[in-house]
Amino acid sequence: MPQITGPEPTTLPPTGYSTRNCTYISEACPVEFTIYGFYPNLGASWFFCIFFGIFFGLQFIQGLKWKNWTFMIALTWGCIAECVGYVGRIMLHHNPWSSNAFDIQIVCLIIAPAFIAAGIYLNLKHIVLEIGTSFSRLRPKYYTWIFILCDIFSLVLQGAGGGIAATADNGSTAQQTGNNLMLAGIVFQVFTLLVFAFFVIDYAIRAYQHRATLEPSAHKLMATTRWKLFIGSLTLAFITVFMRCVFRIGEMAKGWGNPVMQDQTDFIVLDSVMITIAVFCLTVFHPGYTFPEMRQHGNNSPVGEFSRADKEMTADIESTPPSLDGANGIKTGESKPKAGEGYFGSQGT
Repeated sequence: MPQITGPEPTTLPPTGYSTRNCTYISEACPVEFTIYGFYPNLGASWFFCIFFGIFFGLQFIQGLKWKNWTFMIALTWGCIAECVGYVGRIMLHHNPWSSNAFDIQIVCLIIAPAFIAAGIYLNLKHIVLEIGTSFSRLRPKYYTWIFILCDIFSLVLQGAGGGIAATADNGSTAQQTGNNLMLAGIVFQVFTLLVFAFFVIDYAIRAYQHRATLEPSAHKLMATTRWKLFIGSLTLAFITVFMRCVFRIGEMAKGWGNPVMQDQTDFIVLDSVMITIAVFCLTVFHPGYTFPEMRQHGNNSPVGEFSRADKEMTADIESTPPSLDGANGIKTGESKPKAGEGYFGSQGT
């Protein structure tokens, strides 16, 4: 057999073989020399594309119905990004050397979970306002500010990294720079998720320890099935998004074309299925009907500002002379917290 000669190598990690001029599968450009090293599974790609397309529509309809505008924006953007990402993988199945297909799927599937995480973050402020603000270490509106800003920063890093890597030559310094940016964005996203989990667990413990001081309405809410479904679905969505991000760190940390990146089963189970479960939970158990109280907390504001009713309740609390409750170590004016009042004092807007 005559020796095959190709263009100058691009030092693709697993092969070291030239791929600079490969645009389609051939004897000189086999699928094994692509970054993924396989044909993306067509059936799986179509399933996830259709799933996220349908759930984009469901999120949009429920957002209009329940008027959870910020939550709707986060989840619909996440779903459409996932859907488009799997369109890219369908294209990549038909031509694993297609640079356009690779660019579409790497950028969209990297950034999409950041929008899903944003939808999860948005709920904490409303949980605190409903159960009791006196147990929170932060003012409720700060949860939205802090975690959404962190999510945006993570999104920018991942999007910029994905864009740079997608337009760079295989094995180039620019591609490695893009990979590093994406990795930094995912690591920061995991860090943000961990900090978020800390505040949630800390709040839950403090609220449980002072459960005797909760408003009757809070006790009544927490006894309902819809509340349990809301908390359960939110928890499962958080866990699956977190697992996906941890997987992506392992995938990206070893560079392009590494064995983890070339394991399609791992990708489907630890990325595709994880985000599918998260979106399913946040759609089927939508807070519009599992936690309708959310709409009473000035939900139209993306930065978590309070409604006029919240401000009026805050004013009522501020006008109440505080006295010390020796049993709980809490001022009596704060023992039954209202929306807008924080653990360290009244919460002005």
